[in-house]
Amino acid sequence: MKTTAFTNYHIAKGAKMVEFAGHNMPIEFTGINDEHVTCREKLGVFDVSHMGEFWVKGPKAVDFLQKVTSNNILDLTDGKIQYSCFPNDKGGIVDDFLVYRFNAESYLLVVNAANIDKDWAWCTAIASKMGMKIGEDLINASDEYCQLAVQGPYAIKAMQKLTSANITDMEYYTFKEIPFAGIESVIFSITGYTGAGGCEIYAKNKDAEKLYNAVFEAGEEFGIKSIGLGARDTLRLEMGFCLYGNDINETTSPIEAGLGWITKFVDGKDFVNREYHEKLKAEGASKMLKPFEMIDRGIPRQHYLVYDAEGNEIGEVTSGTMSPSMKVGIGMAYLNKGFWKVDTEIFIGVRDKRLKAKVVKAPIFKNQIQVVK
Repeated sequence: MKTTAFTNYHIAKGAKMVEFAGHNMPIEFTGINDEHVTCREKLGVFDVSHMGEFWVKGPKAVDFLQKVTSNNILDLTDGKIQYSCFPNDKGGIVDDFLVYRFNAESYLLVVNAANIDKDWAWCTAIASKMGMKIGEDLINASDEYCQLAVQGPYAIKAMQKLTSANITDMEYYTFKEIPFAGIESVIFSITGYTGAGGCEIYAKNKDAEKLYNAVFEAGEEFGIKSIGLGARDTLRLEMGFCLYGNDINETTSPIEAGLGWITKFVDGKDFVNREYHEKLKAEGASKMLKPFEMIDRGIPRQHYLVYDAEGNEIGEVTSGTMSPSMKVGIGMAYLNKGFWKVDTEIFIGVRDKRLKAKVVKAPIFKNQIQVVK
C-alpha cells in the first residue's frame, strides 16, 4: 500500500486510516459531520497527493488532447484549467480529470488516483500511435508531487499570507506558478470539489514538510482542520459533482451523466467514439443522471433501486448520503426518461420500504458560500 508525503502527519493526528486507490488515506479525523461543517464555515485541508499527474508536451500535444479528451482544448489559454473526460471506445468514460494549460505545447492532466495505471495505459497507447515519445512528450509524474487542497470561505485569506503573489482575485478554474511558503515555485490553482471556495497547492515531495507546516500555521487563526475522504464525499455530493466509480464509469456516456457541457462536437475534433456520443445527444438518452433530495426520512445508498408511484422500477442510485448541511438524505441516480423534471416525485427502495424523494437541480445544497478576502 502506498503512502503520501503527508501520511505520517495524519497518523500522528489520530486519523482513521483506510486503503483508498492503493494508498493509505485518512477517512476522518474529528468526524465527518464536524469536518464537513468546518469546510463550509471555516477552512479545511485535504491531502490529495494520491491524485495522478501526466505532462503532455511538444508540438503534438494539442492534436493528442483533441483526440483523447471530450472537451475542446482550443478553448484553453495559458493559466486556464478545463474539466474533461477520456471517452472510451465502448460508449463510456475511462476517467474524468482536469487539464492545466501552461502554454501551447505544455499541459498537465490531473487524473483520479484509482485510475492512474488505467489512464496511463490508455494515453500511452494513443500517444504511441501518434508518434509521440513516452517519457518526453508524455510523462507520468504522479510520484513526484504532493498536493494539498485548502477548502472553505477563509482558505484564500489564510493562504495569501504565504505568498507575495496576488491570489485573492484569481478566477475560478485558473492557476499560477508562484513562490509559496518559502518554496521557490508551486502550482496554485482554484478549482475545488466542495463548493466552499478554496485552492489547491502542488509541490514537489521534497517540499512537503515545509508546505504542510506553513499551511496549518497560516490557517490556525481561522480554525483550520485536517479533513478526510468521508467529508470530501459529502461535500461534493451536496454540490451534485460526479464521482468516478459511482456516478460515471466505463459504461456511462458523458451525455447520460449530464456532462454534455464538457463534450464538444466542434469541427476538427475527432475524439474517441465521437459518433456514438453525438448520435446519443441528437436522438436523446434513455437515462440521465439527476440529483435528488429525500422527502421521507431515510438515507439513500449506491445501488438502491428507484421506483415511480406505481412501483415500476425507473432507475438506480449511484451516490447517496445524509447531508450534514441540510439534515436530509440526498443523492444522485440514473433515471429513465420522463422522470428528469425538477420536483418529480420518485421513490427510493430502502430495505423493504419505498421512501419518497424528489428530483432537484444541482447544487443540491443551495446556500451560497461567502468567500472571505
